[in-house]
Amino acid sequence: MEELADAVPADRDAVAALLASCGLPHQDLAPDLLHFIVARSGGRVVGVIGLEVHGEDGLLRSLAVADDHRGEGIARRLYASLLGRARGVGVTRLYLLTTGARGFFEMLGFRAVDRDGVPAAIRATEEFRVLCPASAICMVRPVSR
Repeated sequence: MEELADAVPADRDAVAALLASCGLPHQDLAPDLLHFIVARSGGRVVGVIGLEVHGEDGLLRSLAVADDHRGEGIARRLYASLLGRARGVGVTRLYLLTTGARGFFEMLGFRAVDRDGVPAAIRATEEFRVLCPASAICMVRPVSR
């Protein structure tokens, strides 16, 4: 079974490579990977999820699982861990952008929203402004206590 742990700076290259292999943005990863969680199998990073905190709003970043570990429940475990982290830092709403995983995120309680209604701090993120295409669907869900 894969172990989940807080990402550390030494994970940055592995996280960036995993995100790139999944076609997800990675150019703006912070060196410290604050609020990123990784799944490791045999010491290898096989899953990742991240959170950007903007007051009570959070941006879910980069949920990715290596091809050879899909279907093992890693994405759901990473997401559950991220929700706990979001609650712990006071996030009450979680936003994301997706181009191909709308159905998965709807199963997790997200709903599509108009990009214009997203808080300014989320709209100002590099992912929102530059890295994700305008065709990406914006979604939100409350983070219940």
